[in-house]
Amino acid sequence: MAKGARPPIIAVMGHIDHGKSSLLDYIRKANVVAGEAGGITQHVSAYIALHNDRAITFLDTPGHEAFKALRTRGAAAADIAILVVAADEGVMPQTLDALNAIKEASIPFIVAITKIDKNNADIERTKISLLEHGIFLEGMGGEIAFMPISSKSGSGIPELLDLVVLATDLSEITADPDAPAEGFVLESTQDPKRGASATLIIKNGSLETGCFVVAGDAYAPVRFIEDFRGSRIEKALPSEPVRISGFNSLPPSGALFSVVGSKKEAEKLTKENAAKSVIPSSQSVSTEGITELPLVIKADVAGSLDAIIHELSKITHERGCLRIISTGVGTVSENDVKTAIASGGIIVSFNVGTDGVASELADRNNISILNFSIIYELSEKITERLTSHVPVVTVEKETGKALVLKSFSSSGKKQVLGARFISGTFSVGNKIKIIRGTEEISRGKIINLQQARADIKEIKTEGDFGIEIEAKTPLIYGDTLIEFTTTES
Repeated sequence: MAKGARPPIIAVMGHIDHGKSSLLDYIRKANVVAGEAGGITQHVSAYIALHNDRAITFLDTPGHEAFKALRTRGAAAADIAILVVAADEGVMPQTLDALNAIKEASIPFIVAITKIDKNNADIERTKISLLEHGIFLEGMGGEIAFMPISSKSGSGIPELLDLVVLATDLSEITADPDAPAEGFVLESTQDPKRGASATLIIKNGSLETGCFVVAGDAYAPVRFIEDFRGSRIEKALPSEPVRISGFNSLPPSGALFSVVGSKKEAEKLTKENAAKSVIPSSQSVSTEGITELPLVIKADVAGSLDAIIHELSKITHERGCLRIISTGVGTVSENDVKTAIASGGIIVSFNVGTDGVASELADRNNISILNFSIIYELSEKITERLTSHVPVVTVEKETGKALVLKSFSSSGKKQVLGARFISGTFSVGNKIKIIRGTEEISRGKIINLQQARADIKEIKTEGDFGIEIEAKTPLIYGDTLIEFTTTES
């Protein structure tokens, strides 16, 4: 690599199921779609591909709305973006989210019109859809390059990569390979064997063993470096994605990282970083009189936690709320179950298992552990749980009102009365309550109604009428009859 130049870092972005991962599959000749739950990419991953002997680093960013934070993180780490738009659907909500992330990052982008081989594909309609949303393509009043492609046949993909190389040359992307490495934490996870680990993307400088990586309030000695294939390397150059293990705590996804020469320097820098940011230990929207559903959340990687919290923040109920009491990365542990027991909450796990001790403890204490691998299924289930957790409220609505004029007969609980209509309606079979003065003295049910000595089903006009009710308390002149309905919510 010539001094000053570095390979471009490309973020592939767009709406859910518009073909981002399929495009990368074709480029790198590897299949990641089959390994993704529901076919949805739910982590930021990084890969290096070659095109005409030019190295290009690709970031595969999630398209689902819940992963907005990850998309923004991917754009911030990238030099150029490929905005994928499916030819059978055109611009969709997450297309616009991705576009906003690209604009916020102030990076150039190319449009890839995907799925052109589908029966209902319409490239011209898709181009108009882009134009309607302010994406001005070349030949349509703008300067944004685009390429129709098929990830099945590979049609248009070499030309798309030519556009990436051209954009790279125009952008004059540079780096100093002799400087200490710095860049972004793309993803972090708790590895059962290696502890806290992170995927880093180097924006400048080179990373070698023997130094210390500092990201936020976490640091790690660089004892070994893994490239994107999982192979160990001695040195990583600008634009390379690498995996570092052995952090003292989980580094925050999206954080900037830098390197220092000693543990003492690393500890000093992490303390300075920690002082700059205060992270709440509990995220709660508790309000007095509101029923809370406590949650313990465990996920495979830190980015998933961000997305889950983002998704859960949209779940609302007028009489209930979610309270996140604990979050973490890795397997559901005994301590997680104890936390759920103490709070009376449930455990939500995303792409992680439960260890044997924790599972047994949860069973003994009737603690629910809900396992998910797809974000929107998690959201739907937690919404159901919150709704069922909130006590049912019965709301009564007055539908009719009448004044008791006379009691004609009484036999057991049944009473025949003369009444005067005041408002609303009275119907056979409906419930009533009896008010004497200002207090409710009894409740009952309408058995029969009469008007002009004829049995009828309903009273809704002014005048006197006969009514037979079933009620425990004998009624007298002046009592008020209130017909009502009840609804539960």
